Amino acid sequence: MLSVIARRPIATQQQLLSALEGAGVRVTQATISRDIAELGLEKVTDALGRPRYVAADAVPTTDPATVLESVVRQFVTRVTAAQNVVVVVAERGAAPAFARALDRVEHERVVGTLAGDDTCLVISQTAASARELARELAALLS
Repeated sequence: MLSVIARRPIATQQQLLSALEGAGVRVTQATISRDIAELGLEKVTDALGRPRYVAADAVPTTDPATVLESVVRQFVTRVTAAQNVVVVVAERGAAPAFARALDRVEHERVVGTLAGDDTCLVISQTAASARELARELAALLS
């Protein structure tokens, strides 16, 4: 069971049951429930906000700065300052996760964020603070 949840995102007991059956393991719903409790599996939210089961020792950090760094490294492709706005381009579907992660950091240079599917606008107070924020975010890309 642990190898199945480690290889792919499993969000429900039914998905876990189907994945195990696909691997040739026959189990009942009651067995799944007991095994989840015995193995100490926890349901967490991944970087894109999707629920999934993980082993208790694999629970990701909830430190906002670490989460932001992880989201930037995994999904952001470009960061550009334009006046008092920072334009952040990410993989399709990842801009809301970036905006949520940045909002949780409560960065002093951020007034607010507005995310579409693959682009997030980060509003800063001044052009200078936007340029500095863009430099900070771009540094996380490398």
